Amino acid sequence: MSEMVATAWDEAGAIGPGRLVLVVGPSGAGKDTLLRLAQAACIDDPDIVFPRRVVTRESSDAEDNIAVSPDEFRRAREQGDFAVYWDAHGHSYALPLDINDDIRAGRTVVVNVSRTVIAALRRAYVNVVVVAITAPPDVLAQRLAARARQSDGNIVERLSRSVGDVPAQADVTILNSGSADYHSRQLVRAIRNECWQE
Repeated sequence: MSEMVATAWDEAGAIGPGRLVLVVGPSGAGKDTLLRLAQAACIDDPDIVFPRRVVTRESSDAEDNIAVSPDEFRRAREQGDFAVYWDAHGHSYALPLDINDDIRAGRTVVVNVSRTVIAALRRAYVNVVVVAITAPPDVLAQRLAARARQSDGNIVERLSRSVGDVPAQADVTILNSGSADYHSRQLVRAIRNECWQE
C-alpha cells in the first residue's frame, strides 16, 4: 500500500492556474493502456502534457517510466527534484518537479498516481481533476494474470486490497470493461474538460 506524499508548494500557496488530471485505479484496470491512447490523441496539443514518472522499477512496453535505482531515487528526492513522490507495492514513484512549471503556464498535466496522494495533491494544486479507471474484479484478475509482471507481487493480494474509495474521490469514473478506444475517448474528454460520456 502507498505511503504519504510530499509536494513542492509555491510560497503563495496552491499551484495554478493549469489543470492537474490525476488518473487512479486498481492494478489491471487498464490505466496505462488508456493513457497511452489518450496521449496519442493529444499529441498535437502543446497545452496537454503527459510527464514520465520516475520509478524504482524497470520500464516495460505497457509503462514508460524513467527507471532509477532506490539510491538514485533517494538522492533526487533529497535534492528536491520531485513535485510529488510516494511508495507503493514495494517501489518508489515520483513526478518530476517541472510539472509545476507546466501548471503555472496554464497547461493540463495528466499523471497516473496512487489514490493515497489525492488529498495532498488537491491541497497543493488549484485545479485538480481525479479520473478513476476501474474494471470488474474478474477483468482485473485476467489482466493481471496476462501481464505476469514479477514486480506486481501476489495477484490475489493485489485484488483483495480495497479500491472502493477510488470512485468516491473521483470527479469522473471510467468503467474500462469494453473497447480501449472507446474508453480512451472518455479519458480524452475528461482531460480536455469536455462532457466525457457518449
